[in-house]
Amino acid sequence: MPFRFDGSQQYSCEHGFRLLPKTARVLPDFSIETEIANGSNLLVAGVDEVGRGTLAGPVVAAAAILPGPVPTEYKELVNDSKLLSAAQREKAFAWLIDWCVGYGVGACTSDEIDSMGIVPATRQAMSRAIAELEPPPDHLLIDAVELGAVAIPQTSMIRADSRSQSAAAASIIAKVTRDKLMVSVFDVEYPGYGFAAHKGYGTAGHISALKKLGASPIHRHSFKPVAVVLGTSD
Repeated sequence: MPFRFDGSQQYSCEHGFRLLPKTARVLPDFSIETEIANGSNLLVAGVDEVGRGTLAGPVVAAAAILPGPVPTEYKELVNDSKLLSAAQREKAFAWLIDWCVGYGVGACTSDEIDSMGIVPATRQAMSRAIAELEPPPDHLLIDAVELGAVAIPQTSMIRADSRSQSAAAASIIAKVTRDKLMVSVFDVEYPGYGFAAHKGYGTAGHISALKKLGASPIHRHSFKPVAVVLGTSD
């Protein structure tokens, strides 16, 4: 459901956090996971989230453990979910959940986001996703977040979902899961807002509907665009 780093240095601490230098890659690969495992059978889980910036709906995170490098025929599909079309994400999702060693999904609701703030809620959603993993991971590869409350060695990396196949897989699983929730559940429960079209992001149509209908139970009242429409902003 995170503070960001410039990726210019490496370090470690009691939970095994370390930053890796930022490098440019056309597609994510499995080299970071291989480096972390260092010839062992270490289970490395990629962790990512979607929906941090939306005005409505949950923040959703996923964690995914891959059995190895993505086969050549699927490499183009396992990338940062934002760089894929909806059809590509759906195809990748269907293949990944069958191919993964294991995956987990976690979320924080709009009420939780309003209560604790989006950064803690993001960490909470990630922690919940990790808790769902079976088998449990030996190491976490996380997109730009530290999870100090999770006692598993971890690597935090800017744009991990465009560099690591495991993090990209988590990005896709989280995105498809959240989109299905917005389309199949919330658009039906709260018609008129256009959730199926914008997935809760602050489009002009969404803001217009918000002004007309007021906030739904899944809107984030603590987010300024919603607060402004409701007249509760400072």
